Amino acid sequence: MSERETPDSGDWPWQREGRLSGPAWFVCLALSSVGLAVAVNQIFNLQFLGFAPISTGYYYLLIGLFLPIVFLNFPARRRDRLRAEWYDWLLAVAALAVGIYLYDNARNILGMGWDILAPPLPTAVSGLLVLLALEGVRRCGGTALVVICGVFATYPLYAGSMPGFLWGSQYTLMETARAHAMGVESIIGIPMRVVSDLLIGFLVFGIALTVSGGGDFFMKLATALLGGSRGGPAKVAILSSGFFGSLSGSVISNVLSTGSMTIPTMKRCGYPPTYAGAVESCASTGGALMPPVMGAVAFIMASFLNVPYVEVMTAAAVPAILFYGVLLLQADAYAARVGLRGLPRVELPAVGATLRDGWVYLFSLGLLVYLLLVENIESMAPFYAAAVLIVTALVLRRGRARLLVVLDFIVRTGTNVAHLIGILAGIGLIVGSLSITGVGNAFSRELVQYAGDSVILLLIFGAATSFVLGMGMTVSACYIFLAIVLAPALVQSGLDTMASHLFILYWGMLSYITPPVALAAVAAAGIAKAPAMATGMKAMRLGLVLFILPFMFVYNPALILKGSPAEVGLSVTTAAVAVWMLSSAFERYLYVAGPLRLWQSGVLLGGALALMVPEHRTDLIGVAALAVVYGEHLLRGRKRQLLSPNTGDPAA
Repeated sequence: MSERETPDSGDWPWQREGRLSGPAWFVCLALSSVGLAVAVNQIFNLQFLGFAPISTGYYYLLIGLFLPIVFLNFPARRRDRLRAEWYDWLLAVAALAVGIYLYDNARNILGMGWDILAPPLPTAVSGLLVLLALEGVRRCGGTALVVICGVFATYPLYAGSMPGFLWGSQYTLMETARAHAMGVESIIGIPMRVVSDLLIGFLVFGIALTVSGGGDFFMKLATALLGGSRGGPAKVAILSSGFFGSLSGSVISNVLSTGSMTIPTMKRCGYPPTYAGAVESCASTGGALMPPVMGAVAFIMASFLNVPYVEVMTAAAVPAILFYGVLLLQADAYAARVGLRGLPRVELPAVGATLRDGWVYLFSLGLLVYLLLVENIESMAPFYAAAVLIVTALVLRRGRARLLVVLDFIVRTGTNVAHLIGILAGIGLIVGSLSITGVGNAFSRELVQYAGDSVILLLIFGAATSFVLGMGMTVSACYIFLAIVLAPALVQSGLDTMASHLFILYWGMLSYITPPVALAAVAAAGIAKAPAMATGMKAMRLGLVLFILPFMFVYNPALILKGSPAEVGLSVTTAAVAVWMLSSAFERYLYVAGPLRLWQSGVLLGGALALMVPEHRTDLIGVAALAVVYGEHLLRGRKRQLLSPNTGDPAA
C-alpha cells in the first residue's frame, strides 16, 4: 500500500505503550507546540501579540518548556521505561516553574546583577536549576557524563585549593549556584544559545525530513544509482547513510534507520556480517561530518569561532568527501577482489521514477543550501525547507493520516530538542566553571609550554585527549571542553583556527567506530548479528582515514579551502590520489592491476603516506610508488604473453 493510501486505522499515538503515552503524551505535545511557537516568534522576530522577550529570557523560557519533557520521556531508572512515575511529574513541574520564574525575572537578573548578588528566592531557584540540569544530563547522556559535569559544576568550590595551573578563583556554594544559573557563560552559555538561536531550526528540518519519508527516498535513490554495481549494497549503505546523516546529524539513529535495511542486503549479497556492520557504522559516523547540516557540534563550533555556520560547512566539505570516497573505493575493491556482484536488476528502482516521486526532497535540500550560501539566513533557512517537506507530507496523505503527520512532527521535534537541551544544559556547567575560575586559559598556556616548539607533540596530545574524552562524553561535550582548553593552544602554536577546531571534532567522533566504546559499531553489530568487538575493529580499519585526515588538513589548510585556487586544487587532487592508493593498499586490489601481493600493498601504502605530507617534495615518492606497482603489473603481463603459445585461445 502506498504512502498516499495510508488507512485511518490503528491506535492514536497517546494510546500506544511506553513512557510517552496518555497524559504524558498530551503534556509533551502542548509543551512542544508552545516551545516551537516561541522559537519561531523569536527567530523570525514576529513579536506576536507584543511577545518579544529579551534573549536571556527566551533561553530560560525554552528551558522551562523543553526540560520537563526530559523528565517525562527519559526514565530515571531502567524499570521506569514504560511509564512516567510521580517523581518524574514532580521534576517536570519544577523545571517548568523554574524556567518561567527566571524568564519573568530576566531583566532583573541582567539589570540588578543577580548572577553576583541576589535575594534568597532567586538564589534558591538557581540552585534548583543546577540540580535539574544535572539530573537532565544524567537521563540524556548517562552516568559517565553526569559525573564529569558534576565534578566541573562544583569546581569553583575548591578551585582555590588546586595546585599549579589547576588553581582558579574560588566561590562559595551560593555564588557558584548564581553564576551557573543566572550568569551568561554557564547553563545559558554558548551551548544553550546555539540550540535556541540556530540549531532548533535544523532539528525541525531533520524531523520534517523523517516524517515526510525522506529517509526512504534517499535509500531508493542510492539503490537506483549504485545498487547494480559490484558490491552495490555496500555502496548503497555508504551513499544513503551519507545523504541521511548529513541532514539528520545523528550517528546512532542513522545506523538504526538506514542500517536496518542496508546491513541485511549486504549480507545477502556476500559481505561478511562484520564487514557489513563496519561499513554502515563508518558511513553513519561520517554523516555527522558531512555538510550541509552535519551535527549539533558544527553549530556550536561556529559560535565558538564567531563565524557564520556557512564557513564551517564549507571548510568541512572536502575532508568529508574524501572520507566517503575512501569508503566507496574500499567497498568496490573488496567486492572486486572476492568477486561480489550487485543487486539483481529486478530489485533496482528506476532512477527516473525515483526522482519523480521524491524530487521534493532534493528541492528542499537545494533550497536549504541556497538560503544558507546565497541569502545567508542561517537561523531561518531550515524552517523554510521544513515547511516545504511538511506541506508535501500533508498533500500525500489523506484523512486521519494528515493529522498524524502533524502530531508526530510536533512531538518528535519536542523530544529531540528536549534531549539536546537536557545534555547541553549540563555541559554548560563545564563551560561556566572553566570560565568563571579562569582555569581554561591557564590550561591552554600550560599545554603550549609543555609542548615547547613541537607542534606534532601538541597535536598527538590533543588527538589522544579528544579520543579519550570522546569515549566518556558526547561529541558535543568533548568538543566544548577541548574548544576551551585545547584549541587556543593549537592556535597559539601557529595552526589555522578553523583547522584546529575541526581537528578536535574529528578526533572526538572517532570513539563511535573505535573499540572499546564504538557505539556506532555496536549498534551495527546488533543488526548484523556479528561480534561487537570484531565489528569495531573492522570499522576502525575501514575508517582509518578519519585518523589521518585531521593531521592532513591541520598541516595543509588548503584541504579546508584556505588558500589560492591553485593551492587548493593541487592539495585536493594530491589528497584524492593518496586516499585512492590508501584504499587500494588496505583492500589489496588496484584497478587494472587487479589483486595485489603483500609487498605491492606496502609500496602503495608508503606512497599514499608520502602524498599526504604537506611538503610537495614528497609527491614524487607517491608517484614513483604507483609507477612501480603498475610497472610490475605491465611487466608480468608482457612476460605471460611471451611465454604463452599464440593459439588464438582467449584464455591464453
